[in-house]
This record gives sequence, structure tokens and C-alpha cells, in this order.
Amino acid sequence: MHEENKAAANGCGKIRSGAQNGAALLALMEKTGYSMVQQNGQRKFGGPPPGWEGPPPPRGCEVFVGKIPRDMYEDELVPVFERAGKIYELRLMMEFSGKYIGVCVSLDNCRLFIGAIPKDKKKEEILNEMKKVTEGVVDVIVYPNATDKTKNRGFAFVEYESHRAAAMARRRLIPGTFQPWGHTIQVDWADPEKVVDEETMQRVKVLYVRNLMISTTEDKIKAEFNKFKPGVVERVKKLRDYAFVHFFHREDAVAAMSIMNGKCIDGASIEVTLAKPVNKESSWKQHFNGQISPSSENLLGFPNKEDGTQKSLGKPASLSVRLNGQHSPSPPEVERSTYPIFPGIKLTPISMYSLKLSHFSSAVMHLDYFCHKNSWAPPEYCLYSTTSQDGKILLVYKVLISSIADDSQSYFMPEKLCTTVEDAKELAAQFTLLHL
Repeated sequence: MHEENKAAANGCGKIRSGAQNGAALLALMEKTGYSMVQQNGQRKFGGPPPGWEGPPPPRGCEVFVGKIPRDMYEDELVPVFERAGKIYELRLMMEFSGKYIGVCVSLDNCRLFIGAIPKDKKKEEILNEMKKVTEGVVDVIVYPNATDKTKNRGFAFVEYESHRAAAMARRRLIPGTFQPWGHTIQVDWADPEKVVDEETMQRVKVLYVRNLMISTTEDKIKAEFNKFKPGVVERVKKLRDYAFVHFFHREDAVAAMSIMNGKCIDGASIEVTLAKPVNKESSWKQHFNGQISPSSENLLGFPNKEDGTQKSLGKPASLSVRLNGQHSPSPPEVERSTYPIFPGIKLTPISMYSLKLSHFSSAVMHLDYFCHKNSWAPPEYCLYSTTSQDGKILLVYKVLISSIADDSQSYFMPEKLCTTVEDAKELAAQFTLLHL
């Protein structure tokens, strides 16, 4: 059987020679007037198309198409996609899966996570360094260290003018050839900022306060926010160096946000924004791909429906707890399946730290991965026990997180006990991740 017939019989289409493929693409360009450029492992068709005037289409106009057969090219794809509307740009990657295609809205992510940054570097230094080697840099987001406000947390988020600029920057930085200040940095996608509809945000009466001193108390925060109008604060919940300030009325929350943003409390310049509501499933479930048991939900003591808020931290994107910072929808649910190992299959040694977050399903593994990402020592678990009134042995772990860079240490221990070692360790890891 000829190769063409074999391909047709297997449902893979007709095999074309290089000359045939080139002729088909040339005919497509002549017919449409679009240009075609190949660079960085992808081929760009259009962008902009002939006669286009004005700026590129806004964010939200791009879709991602995966699992395209490896023998299908622009001359066949363009007519299919044109059925939906005029194409501004098509970027074709040079490796394909050979399965049925899948289409979803593109995340259009414009933000990169940069880790292992020296903690003494300021925002302007990081911004200038990124601008030296990448194009389209718009801003750099740097968070101060929780215990020493003169230092950063060892990571930053770099915002680019477009998803394409961010993708090109990621390709440029990932190989490790760029070593700012003599350091090998870590690069990954940051999770896109969570979008909450305007109608929902109009009902929020809780403020998220960032960059507090560890020593600042809830009473001090309440007193400071009550200064502009006594008695408006219902309660305050502080976690490490951030807090949620709940108001009785929305108009007071909005007024306080305007007045208090940038103010100093105990020597720290605070940042104040409206807290973003969580959905009914609660964002913490999304952090761990839905693998937390219902009993853990109650044990952890997460905000109830009336609280209607989530914390908003900046963390590496590879960790969705990332911590569901203002940067994160939940990652895709991990596929919990097994597959046979066929004779002759090639197995390659790999480090768990080179995997994506979606490969982990437990908080214990997430925490180990997170510590490695931030160049910290592995988490240490110290087990404690007590006896319940009915004679049961109850267990709890204390977790020690040590920073290799500055020898600082932090302890985390949930306020709930468990009946099994496995549950106690998982609960402690969840608690630590949510409070880092």
C-alpha cells in the first residue's frame, strides 16, 4: 500500500511533500494577502491582516486550539477558522498531538513570575533589568518581605503589554542564559488576575489590607480604620502581614479604602483594596484541585459564606495557592488515572520540581514544591499529640519553614487536631500554604 493510502486508511489525511506544502502556503498568502513569518518555534500568519487600521484587537479576542493533527497546516486551518469571523492573527506551533482538536478561550496571560531574585533589590532595579533583555515590559510588581520591609520576598511579577510579548519574554528567559546580579532566576507563567463581575464587586464591604507589620494587632488595625468615622468597622481578621477589614456598610468601606491606602501603620505603608469575593465552592478548594476532603474544610476553619472574601497574595504561578493571589484561577484538575507500560517504552529520569502544579494533588507535595521554588529549605514537620476525653489519640503537626537566604524561620500550626498522621500532615501543609 502506498504511503498516501496508508495515511488515508488511518484517518490522518494525505501526506504532502515539502514542495507541495510550500506551494499550498504560498497560494494561501497570495489569495489572502496575509504575511507569514516563522520564529521561535512558531509560524505567524497575519497580525495585522492587510488593510488593518487602528490598534490590535483587545484582550479576550483570542482562542487557543490544541491537539491539531501534525499534517495539517495554515491552508487547511484558515478556511475552518474563518467561518467564525475575520482572522487578525494565527500562530501555529511546530509540534502537534495528532488527536481531535480542542478549543477554549485563551487566557491571554500578560504576566510572568520571576523567582530567586536577590531580596535586597528594589522595584526599579528589577524593572530596569527586565527591560534590558525583554521587550514590552509595562510594570513590575514586588511585595515587601513580611518581617523586613526593606527587602523583597525573593520573587516578582513582570507585566507585559501583550500575551505575545510575555510569551516571547518567557522563551528568552527560561534557558537560564540570563543571570541578573549573578543569580540564576526562575521563570514561569503567573496565574491571570481573577476577574469578578462589576455587579458582585458593587456589594463588597470588606477591605483587603496588605503590607502590615507582623507585630501589628487586629485591635490596632480596627482603631486605625475607625479613626475617619468611629464605629464603622465590624471586625478585623489578620493573617501574618495582611488582613481583612469588615465594615457594616459598603459606603464606609469605599471611603476608608480611599483614605487609608498608602497610610502608615506601625511604620509600614499599607496597600488597601476591595477584597474579591469567593464563589460558593470557596477558593481554597481550587488551590488544591478539589482534593481536600469535606472534613478538612471544617477543620481548617475557612471563611463562611457571610465572610464572602478571599485573601489575595502574590505567589508563584506554578503554585495555584499562589496563592490564589490576585493572580489566580484554579489550575486544571489533575487527571487521576493509570496507564500500562508497554514493552520498549522509553522512560526518562525527571525531577519533581520540573513538573507543573497540575501534577500534584496533595498539599504536602505543594508545600515542598513551593519551598523549592522560593529557594527555601524543605519544610520540617514536628508531630505533637494529646488525648481526647474519650481516650482517643489526637495529632497535630507544627511546620517549620526556613529561608536559606537570610536564615529566617517561621512556624505554622493549625488549631485543629486529627485522628490520623496522614490527615494531620496534610492539614498542616494546607494551613502553612494558606498563611505564607
